[in-house]
Amino acid sequence: MIFKRKIYTEMVEWKKQWQGKYALLVKGARRVGKSTIVQEFAKNEYRSHILIDFSIASKQVDEIFDDIMDLDYFFLRLQTLFNVKLYERESVIIFDEVQFKPQARQAIKHLVADGRYDYIETGSLISIRKNVENILIPSEEMSTTLYPMDWEEFCWATVGEVVPAQIRQVFAMRRPIGDAVHRKWMRQLRLYMLVGGMPQAVDEYLKSNNLSDVDLVKRQIIQLYDTDFNKIDPSGRASKMFKNIPAQLTGNATRYMVETALSEKRSEQAETIIHEMAESMVVNLAYHANDPSVGLGLNGSLDTYKMFLADTGLFVTLAFWDKKYTENVVYQKLLGDKLEANLGYVYENLVAQMLRSAGNELYYYAFPTGNGNKNYEVDFLLSRGNKLVPIEVKSSGYRTHRSLDVFCEKYPSRIGQRLLLYPKDYQQDGPVTCLPVYYAGLL
Repeated sequence: MIFKRKIYTEMVEWKKQWQGKYALLVKGARRVGKSTIVQEFAKNEYRSHILIDFSIASKQVDEIFDDIMDLDYFFLRLQTLFNVKLYERESVIIFDEVQFKPQARQAIKHLVADGRYDYIETGSLISIRKNVENILIPSEEMSTTLYPMDWEEFCWATVGEVVPAQIRQVFAMRRPIGDAVHRKWMRQLRLYMLVGGMPQAVDEYLKSNNLSDVDLVKRQIIQLYDTDFNKIDPSGRASKMFKNIPAQLTGNATRYMVETALSEKRSEQAETIIHEMAESMVVNLAYHANDPSVGLGLNGSLDTYKMFLADTGLFVTLAFWDKKYTENVVYQKLLGDKLEANLGYVYENLVAQMLRSAGNELYYYAFPTGNGNKNYEVDFLLSRGNKLVPIEVKSSGYRTHRSLDVFCEKYPSRIGQRLLLYPKDYQQDGPVTCLPVYYAGLL
């Protein structure tokens, strides 16, 4: 099934604005739908297209890129091999899984300069970086990122465009929507938390209406990621750190503890692996803001971070990897609208995903309470104008927000809006705005 994706609009703007002056690199984790949306774009927006999937390309196709001095001959061979006629300024050539053919990416410089056709590349960032050590990265290339389907895209696929449009309208009004509608929207959001935004999982849900079958699809994707991590790190450390994400969030630690995940001390090698995991875009990292201010990027600690899964649906499955679908209490609790406070890490992962998909970098802040080893923690920090927007996430209906209050008392001149994201309807609690969690992607 072809789903409506927001990136399509970005691609239309790229084609309109740059008209062959830059190639477009669509990067993202595996199985987020890069190839599908690029092919759909090519079919709809061009007179003809050629798609070269370098993960399965024949030797003949592969050899074409060994010599591109004569571009007339290059294009003639390409059209002959794929039996497609290319039209000047009306055709696009797609380099799918370009990480498998670094020479093709290097050729972009000359192909774009030639000006006859447009070019789109797809690939995962980690694989791309690992295969460009000996090539010249083209400056005639701009990039965009495709994430798992976000909350709005999931609604488009499952209930249509009316609900997300209404959510945007009500969010702009900053008013309660009422219990009946709020419960309806929360049910849809909880379904998104369980199914997730991987297109294969969403497709399976729409076909079968069976979460057990959806869970099997998610397990296949997780196994694929685990295999990839073992490839980039044969020692198995990356795989262990990936699988330990739910346990780390459950433990309420103020950072991801590599030493716990690996049963060994932190090392430079482990930190390198963490960086590569982030580049795979399978995980989202939230960095600790050492001095929380609007210049979050200047004060983020590269050594202190939390790790989330880029897709909450996969997170729910990974959290109960050793149990059957029927034994996964998150499915049971979310379907019954009875998610307990000790399962709040699911909401935290969800908010991380929604903020990241909306283009925000992730930062948080933890500081001691002065009472033993306990800490206050602001779950997320956003920079808006010349002020910080601190966010606390709650999985229950309680409106207590001690960490948020103390943080704002600590840095009063730096604070703009104060937000509590939780599963209840909109409320204003003094200076704190309590928002339903389904608004997270609109912040």
